[in-house]
Amino acid sequence: MKAIELISEAVTSGARKGKACNALEITLRTLQRWEKPGGVQDSRKGAVRAPANKLSIDERQEIIETCNRPEYSSLPPSQIVPAMADKGKYIASESTFYRVLREADQVNHRGRASAPKNANKPSGCKATGPNQVWSWDITYLSTTIKGVYFYLYLIMDIYSRKIVGWEIHENESSAHAAVLFQKAHLSEGIAEKEIVLHSDNGSPMKGATMLGMLQKLGVVPSFSRPSVSNDNPFSEALFRTMKYRPEYPAKPFDTMAEAREWVLQFARWFNHKHRHSALKFVTPNERYTGEDKAIIAKRKEVYEAAKARHPKRWARDTRNWDLPTEVWLNPPRGENTASGRLTIKAA
Repeated sequence: MKAIELISEAVTSGARKGKACNALEITLRTLQRWEKPGGVQDSRKGAVRAPANKLSIDERQEIIETCNRPEYSSLPPSQIVPAMADKGKYIASESTFYRVLREADQVNHRGRASAPKNANKPSGCKATGPNQVWSWDITYLSTTIKGVYFYLYLIMDIYSRKIVGWEIHENESSAHAAVLFQKAHLSEGIAEKEIVLHSDNGSPMKGATMLGMLQKLGVVPSFSRPSVSNDNPFSEALFRTMKYRPEYPAKPFDTMAEAREWVLQFARWFNHKHRHSALKFVTPNERYTGEDKAIIAKRKEVYEAAKARHPKRWARDTRNWDLPTEVWLNPPRGENTASGRLTIKAA
């Protein structure tokens, strides 16, 4: 053992054994125990020890050789281990097989399917005012013909939750999306502002026509991870609100004109009448135009006056009506986790 050798050299050079033990942060009693036959194992708390059931080098080599045999080369350990057990032999568990193969860099994806990929979470986008971060998506609208759907394209401003653009088509197309976004971009008067447009990874979102339009307008595209709906929560929540409204038709839409008329009425209700819970129950349009500040200030006055009339009825302060000053889409973890995040400041 290296510690015994070092102490022995120090003592030979004239050092006291106790002092040499202190230098290595062990007691003299520990050294005496190690010097006994079979007592060289480090029994200190937290000491690094080799596990008693550790595979030997020969056993690890046997696992690799077994997996590389022609009859087992195309099989995973979950099938190799039972097959060997049927022949009366056991080397190690499936998890041990995997661990040894992984350390030997022999765990590879097999089959025709694409290997699974770990996609990184998209960069966070922060909005401190309207028309800084938009979110958009496409949802199906059932029709009276089975297997045929209308497709609702819808864009919303995440700061105010206002629906800034929508359209219905008979198919999904990058060209339809580009035209809709250009109309919304012009109607909201944001030609000179920097804006982020977030969507999922569908072909209409990443089509050449749509990306070309975004580049032309100077818009920064942002995309969700494949098959991760939580990366685009604002659009998903809006679609749920729409389809779970009591007014949502119980029967499928018969014509596109009928679908467009219903969505038009919904968009007007949502923007101008719906008191959004995430906005302290002001409407998206009030938040968008800045009217929310006066409304919230008046509410605070009403509550303070009510508390002044009956102070004993208020055990705590009045209700917090303060609206959030910033809205995050896919916020990074932690306050200072700013690596790669995208922030758009108020204009």
